[in-house]
Order: sequence, then C-alpha cells, then structure tokens
Amino acid sequence: MSEPLQTSCDLMLFGALGNLAQKKLFPALYQLDRSGLLAPGSRILAIARRDISVEELRAELMSRLEAEVTAEEFDLNLAGLFVSRVDYQRLDFTDTEGYLSLNAWHDSGSQLIIYMATPPMMYGVIARNLRAHRCCTARTRVVVEKPIGHDLESSKVINDELAEVYHENQLFRIDHYLGKETVQNLIALRFANNLFASQWDQNHISHVEITVAESTGIGGRWGYFDQAGQIRDMVQNHLLQLLCLIAMDPPADLSADSLRDEKVKVLKALKKITPDMMEQYVVRGQYSGGASNGKVVQGYLEEEGADKSSETETFVALKVEIDNWRWSGVPFYIRTGKRMPEKMSQIIIHFKPAPHYIFDPDQKHLANNKLIIRLQPDEGMTLKILTKENGLDKGMRLRQSPLELTFSETFAADRIPNAYERLLWEIMRGNQYLFVRRDEVEHAWRWVDQIIQNWRDSGEPPKRYAAGTWGPVASIAMITRDGRSWYEDA
Repeated sequence: MSEPLQTSCDLMLFGALGNLAQKKLFPALYQLDRSGLLAPGSRILAIARRDISVEELRAELMSRLEAEVTAEEFDLNLAGLFVSRVDYQRLDFTDTEGYLSLNAWHDSGSQLIIYMATPPMMYGVIARNLRAHRCCTARTRVVVEKPIGHDLESSKVINDELAEVYHENQLFRIDHYLGKETVQNLIALRFANNLFASQWDQNHISHVEITVAESTGIGGRWGYFDQAGQIRDMVQNHLLQLLCLIAMDPPADLSADSLRDEKVKVLKALKKITPDMMEQYVVRGQYSGGASNGKVVQGYLEEEGADKSSETETFVALKVEIDNWRWSGVPFYIRTGKRMPEKMSQIIIHFKPAPHYIFDPDQKHLANNKLIIRLQPDEGMTLKILTKENGLDKGMRLRQSPLELTFSETFAADRIPNAYERLLWEIMRGNQYLFVRRDEVEHAWRWVDQIIQNWRDSGEPPKRYAAGTWGPVASIAMITRDGRSWYEDA
C-alpha cells in the first residue's frame, strides 16, 4: 500500500462488540498490522456496553480473527501481538460521566481517531459527550458509517449534531464500496487512459448498466431492513456513488474536494422522476419463495420476525438520466436486489457501434463494444472487442473476443486489500478523498426521497418475483422498451 505510519494512532472504537467491528474492522486492522503499516505505538480502545474483562475481550478477538481471516494470512504470534494493542472500556454511550476515563486513556502525542460503529442515532450523543469531557480536539478524526439517516430531513439532523462538535474536514463518512480496488480503478481507467477519456460521453456511449445483486435474503436483519428497504440501503448509499464515479467530469486534481465537487455536480444533474414517469422509469419488487443455490428458500414475508403486510421493497430497478452536456440522451439502468441468482456487482459501459457497418448484416447486433467492470466476485475488467473468426471457411465472420484483466491473476503476487483496510489506512493518513461529504449525502437523499414519496402517493405494492430470479418481469420490460436488454439476457 504505502510506507508505514510515522505517527502512532489511538483509535477509540465505539460499538466494538457489534457485527461490523467484529467481522470487518478488527480483521482489517489486523491485516494492516500484519503488513507492518501501523506505527508501533498505535493502540485501540474497544468501547461497548457488555461487562467483560480485557482478557476476555482479547480471547474473543483471537477466536474471531481465526474465523474471519484466511488460514494463509492468520499468524498466531502476529495475532497475539495485535490483540495486545487492544484495551476495553465498558460504557453506556448515554452516560456522560462514563466518558471521563476515555480522556485518561488517550496519549496526547498520538493521533486520535473516533470510530462510531453504532446506529446513526448515537452519533450526536457520543459527539456531545466527548466534547463535554474534552476528549477531542481540532485534530481528532471522526468516522461514521452510512447511510446517514433514513431521508433528507433525518440526515440533516444527524449531520447538524456532528457539525456542532466537528469541522467537516474532521469527518470521514464511510461508504465501503469506495474502498474497493476496482472502484478506485474507475478513476485511473477514466482519467489516465485517453483511449477511454476521449470516448466517455454521449457521442460514444449508448447506455450504462449498474447491477449489484445479492443471492442471500435479509439474513436476520428484518428489524433494520424493513425500515430501510433496498432503495435506502443500496441505491442512496452505494449505487449513486458508483454512478457518480462513472459520470463525473475530470477533476482538477486528486484532492478530496476536487473529486467530491465533481460528484456533487452529477447528483445535482440527476433528472427528477415525477409521478407520471414512475411506471416507465422505476420498478420495485419483493421476493417470494423460490430456489437459491439449489435450495428451496422462503419469501420475504415468511422470513423470521416478518410483518406479513410489509410492502418494503427488496429489489429496485431504475432508468436514470443526467441532465448535462456529457450525458444527454444516455440512460443509466441501475438495479439491485436480494435473492438474485448470484452475488455479483458489475458496471457495463455500452459503446455505440461504428457509424458505417460493412460486415455480415446478421451479425450487426455484435457491433457495439462493451467495457465490463467487475466489483465482485473476481474483481477485474473486460473489454469486449470484435475480431474475425479463425479459419479459411469463415470469411469475414465476426466474433466478440475479450481483452481481460482479472486482478487476482494479473497481480497474483500482490494481496488485494479489502475495502475496510484501505479506508482505515486512509483515515489514519488523514486523506478524505474516499469519503463522502455532507452535500453529497443530502443531494443523494433529495433525489431518492422523491421516488419514495411517489411510491407512497400511488399506494401500489411492490411486484413479486421468485427467489433465484433477476427480479420482476417489469424490470426486463423497462429496458426492453428502449430496444435494449440486461447484459445476462443479451
């Protein structure tokens, strides 16, 4: 990644016994330590409500690391050294007096990082209590997880609470998709290669697909998911960030504000979807029983703890248009859903065909090049080009051939860090370019809120789709009306 940190960090991790911390954050910190990137004096204070000893916590962490880290990357001695960096503080986050001990723990010579791996409703409470006991300074870096709120108004409340205590340049709002290697490579692909940079507009691209599919259901998260739904959980969060990286104009440089300024311009240019446009531009669905990975699975309304009358969507497909010069007339088809045939995240750029076609008319449907960017699984990129079929009897018959870059094969000698490793590393270095600014959050909510309001006003329930399929038939009709098809159907 880079050179080891020269300055040690004190990381206060609120919600340290939660799922996010246990499955993502501690394993990522272990990997950073294993790579020799943490300064020797760096420490972690795990903060949670459970009454356990430091020794019990460290034993739990060792067990969790062994479960979450691959056998090739788990080293018992290194893991032991890592968990020795971890202390524990039992704390009720609403107990103001309990924060007194946090100040005593922090070494004023180290960079202080506050990570709130808690529900967003606790961000303001924690921030105010830290301020009350002078546990943070203007140098403190503060990390919060998206989504921020459940609509525009609630996001403003949360951001206002954070702004009472911290400046915007102290806040690191995490969208973990931005830490993926392939997502970062979008910037390199677009702006370091004139082959693509010169073709990246409405003159050369016909349409764009973004698909983020999950093969699993809600996995015991009914309480959270039924309040959020797929549009809040995935569209407002991850998919709009991917769309911004694809659609934004070239930034002046790679500084955080230059990149984020260009993303905000895209969000502001998103065409509003009015009630009369909903039928042709938006599809929402909810999975019913079906088959997944060869097993019979139940529908959303049969999941544990389900409200049988719920109309929460588990699938969303959208036709998105951007009202600016670069993308005039270019639709972005985005979709995301649970209980799909496979777990897969990909972006497909469909280039327009050559203006004059001279080959076999029966093969004209092959004539447009495609750039396929795979985020998961098997991160990489494929450029579909046309070549001649081999053989004396083939004449000038064409075939689509891939120019392929698979990260795990091309960079086999290099371990690809996961998203949270990259994001934690950049937080420690103080780089904000992979994090989301307040105005990005608010413009994204503003656009999504109008779709949710249209759903409420119409009273129309989500369309059913069988688990193990690509969503409601209406999502196929949406793209077929434009004479196109989703990539896997083509």
